[in-house]
Amino acid sequence: MGAADIPAIVSNVQPSVVTIFTGRGGLGSGVVYSEDGLILTNEHVVRGSRDVEVGFADGQRVAATVRATDPIADLALVEAQRTGLPAAKFQPALPRIGELAVVIGSPLGFANTATAGIISGLHREIPGSASSSQSLVDLIQTDAAISPGNSGGAVVNSRGEVIGISEAYIPPQSGAVALGFAIPAATAVKVADQLREDGTADHAFIGLGLAEITQPIASELGLPDTLGALALSVQEGGPAAKAGIRAGDVLIRLDGDKLTSPEDLLAALRTRSPGQTVTVEFRRGADTQEVKVVLVARPAP
Repeated sequence: MGAADIPAIVSNVQPSVVTIFTGRGGLGSGVVYSEDGLILTNEHVVRGSRDVEVGFADGQRVAATVRATDPIADLALVEAQRTGLPAAKFQPALPRIGELAVVIGSPLGFANTATAGIISGLHREIPGSASSSQSLVDLIQTDAAISPGNSGGAVVNSRGEVIGISEAYIPPQSGAVALGFAIPAATAVKVADQLREDGTADHAFIGLGLAEITQPIASELGLPDTLGALALSVQEGGPAAKAGIRAGDVLIRLDGDKLTSPEDLLAALRTRSPGQTVTVEFRRGADTQEVKVVLVARPAP
C-alpha cells in the first residue's frame, strides 16, 4: 500500500488519538485504549499531575484523572470522563523495516497532526540514556517526524493499526535528520493491561547500577575495549549480588547475546520476566566468568 492510502489511514485513526493538557501548561498526546475512557500516554507527559484534560478530534475537551503510571516503561493510563470512545487497534507484532509509518499527535499543540515515513529500525536504544532513564531502550525507529507534543501519540501502519507509542526524538541540533522513536505496541499493551488491572507493572530487576565504559575507565580497569555494561553498584542482597557479581565487573553477555552498552542490558531485561533465570557472562580484571542470575520484580521506588 502506498502514499495514496495515507489520507484514509489518518481519517480512520484520528478519532482514536487525543491531546492531553496538564495543569501547568504542558501538553502531549494519547491513544484511546478502551471505549470506557481509558487513554494510553507517556508517563513523562503527565508526570507530576493528578488531574488533566483530554481533547478529542471532534473538538470536545473533558476532565480526566491520571489513573496509573509506570516510569520504567514511560507509560501511563489516563481516565477521561467520556465513554463510547473509538478504541485504537494495536498490532503487537513488530513491523518490518521499510514499512509505512504514520505518526499522529499534537506536536507543539497542533492537534490532529499527521506525519509519514517508514520504519527505519528495530530494537533501538538511545546511546547514553541508561544513566538517566530506563525507558529509551528496545524502541522502534522511524523517519516520520516526531516533535515535542507528539509524545504518547500513535505510530500506525498501513492498516491503521497502532504499532508504537511515540516516545522521543533526537533534535536537529545534535546533527540528526528525522530520527524518531516509539515504544513497541507489544510493550505498550503488556504494561497498559497490568496498569489497568492493579495500577502497577512488573519489570525484571537484576539489582545493578550501570555505567557506560569510557576509554579512561577501560584503561583504569585494564579492559581490552569499551564494550559492555559496567556494574557501578550492586544492590545488597539483590539478584546480581547473590550470583556473585561485584561492583567493577563488566557484563558482556546475557543468555549468549552480546552486551555492548548499559542500554543493551536494559533492553535485554525488558524482554525478561521476574522469576526467570538468565546466564550472565562478565569480566573481572583479566578473567571471564559466567553465572546464573534469578531475576526478581523491580521494587517500588
